[in-house]
Amino acid sequence: MKAHIHILGICGTFMGGIALLARELGYRVTGSDASVYPPMSTQLEAAGIELMQGYLPEHLQPAPDCVVVGNAMTRGNPAVEYMLNRGLNYSSGPQWLAEHLLHGKWVLAVSGTHGKTTTSSLLAWILEYAGMSPGFLIGGVPANFGQSARRGDSDFFVVEADEYDTAFFDKRSKFVHYRPRTLVINNLEFDHADIFPDLAAIQRQFHHLVRTVPGEGQVIHPAGAAAVDAVLEQGCWTPTASFALDTSADWRAEPLQADGSSFLLRVPGAEPVTVEWGFLGRHNIENALAAVAAARHVGVPPAVAGEALAGFRGVKRRLELLGSPNDVYVYDDFAHHPTAIATTLEGLRAHVGQGRVIALVEPRSNTMRMGSHREALAASTASADAVYWYQPPGMDWSLESVAAASPVPAQLFDDVEQLAAAVAAQSKAGDRVVIMSNGSFGGVHQRLLQALESGRTP
Repeated sequence: MKAHIHILGICGTFMGGIALLARELGYRVTGSDASVYPPMSTQLEAAGIELMQGYLPEHLQPAPDCVVVGNAMTRGNPAVEYMLNRGLNYSSGPQWLAEHLLHGKWVLAVSGTHGKTTTSSLLAWILEYAGMSPGFLIGGVPANFGQSARRGDSDFFVVEADEYDTAFFDKRSKFVHYRPRTLVINNLEFDHADIFPDLAAIQRQFHHLVRTVPGEGQVIHPAGAAAVDAVLEQGCWTPTASFALDTSADWRAEPLQADGSSFLLRVPGAEPVTVEWGFLGRHNIENALAAVAAARHVGVPPAVAGEALAGFRGVKRRLELLGSPNDVYVYDDFAHHPTAIATTLEGLRAHVGQGRVIALVEPRSNTMRMGSHREALAASTASADAVYWYQPPGMDWSLESVAAASPVPAQLFDDVEQLAAAVAAQSKAGDRVVIMSNGSFGGVHQRLLQALESGRTP
């Protein structure tokens, strides 16, 4: 009989990926979550995974061989308390992944505050294009694969390496479990104010990660990034390679178009490679540089990586075009931090030139809801022509000061229908509207698309 694992918090992107991988490995997989709904629920059910609504002790009867506990689970949760009281075997998602799949693999881990999902997706696609059939676990859905996780048919495994804590019983960052041979540190800023008191605390976790990379591995990092340099100065026993735009870094890129849609790769020991692709912004070129460098560490020639970049189809919710009703282009972007908001809007601004860019922003991450980034929020939208701020329910502070300090015309709403109506009424052909949130934003995406399609407000 197949071993049975039950996953608590199965509908999160990471834990859902664990479920899919476990199913591929031959386990019987069940799971429960507070919110069981598409698209993750349909993806899991299609894989033969039984889903249960809520966290009832009955879901753990009869006892599974192992309970895999998501990091959203807390003491006091009925299923967690039952698990502990009955002495059931349990593990965290990262620990289970490390023990059952990553052991013996060449792990390529992508870490950093921004760009992890895109860079992981780029790296997995480059390896796939090169015929290396990697496994992967990514915190998003790369369009080239149509799924967030797979076992793969080789010794190579790409993992998005998150610094968030592992579980209620393991407060180390998830990524310390992965033991990568190739490590990318994309960038490093203060984030996750709900679990880290300051940047130094995050840097300490990154230092722990660096300690796990073997001397025959490689650490790939941005040139001249003080916060990352400080991590490496705490101790690094592994060769490093730097990347940057227009500097003397080991891996360099020169934008050929201001919007980042084409660039020249200058790589160590090889001819320059020209890349033309459908993505915008200097930040995405940096993501591509990191992915190409990591791929080279496992043997992919830069020219092959450049060809792969031209065929990259992106990641859902990363400046994803949802539609263009009446020539108003509506994008969805997973903006979770002022830097992410700014770089996305800067790239789009360079692409459209004098065309209008309108931003709809919901500060939804725990860090932004706590107000840790309030001083940087207004300036982050400077590349837009107008910004509509949404005050989500339960937020600890008011966005009135952010709207008042805006460098561009700004309006504040606390009602999604009114927000969609206002944007639809003021949009015109040729506008680019970017909906920026790491959540569902109250369904504003479909409300706005429908309003624009019908030519009326919701």
